[in-house]
Amino acid sequence: MRERQRTYRHEYKFLIDEKEEALLYYRLKNLIPLDAHAGEAGHYWIRSVYFDDYRDSCFRQNEDGINERAKYRIRIYDVSDRSIRLERKSKKNGMTCKESAPLTRGQCEMLLKGIPFPVDPQNPASCPEVLQQFLVLMRCKGMRAKTIVEYERVPFVYPEGNVRITFDRNMTSSLQTDCFFEQDNLRYPMLSRGQLLMEVKFDAYFPSFIKEKLEIGRLQQTSFSKYYLSRKYTVSCAGGRLR
Repeated sequence: MRERQRTYRHEYKFLIDEKEEALLYYRLKNLIPLDAHAGEAGHYWIRSVYFDDYRDSCFRQNEDGINERAKYRIRIYDVSDRSIRLERKSKKNGMTCKESAPLTRGQCEMLLKGIPFPVDPQNPASCPEVLQQFLVLMRCKGMRAKTIVEYERVPFVYPEGNVRITFDRNMTSSLQTDCFFEQDNLRYPMLSRGQLLMEVKFDAYFPSFIKEKLEIGRLQQTSFSKYYLSRKYTVSCAGGRLR
């Protein structure tokens, strides 16, 4: 996919506490619907394994605040292999673009082991561009699984403007990338007790009636990267260094 074809979205992040979440949730629940994937529980669990090259370029570009950058991850929901997707999240001029490709469990397990599986030359459509580029990076730059980030997400959606407002709770990180599909692994908390992350995403239009409900006078936008923070926290907790 060429750069000119990518669609970038606005994305704003806010670190909030449980009282602020309760207030914002109360304001939103009768205003816009929850994502249908949240089901009766009203939330789901996200687990992502992030990849980086032998120079830790994604980590260092984030640390240096490089304007145009990208990172790769594999994401599953509720620790299930029913839906496995490779995602590339690009950032440019403060806006983000997410592209993805489906994976089988077998393909995912090969990538977790650092093995770039072959592409069928007779069926190029079976390997989307984002996956093709990732396989090239694995071969040429040593792209490997580095860390897992897991959290509980409460997602609100509104179709006009493609608005998503999410609350991410109980955020943890793990270096045990070989345990990606296992229920139990050694995890470290990434945020202080009672702290969580709110994300506000939309295309070109953000409805004013939603914006008004988010005005509580205390919100401060932050540059927050789950991958960057995970690498810093897990390395610190494990007493190691970037690997």
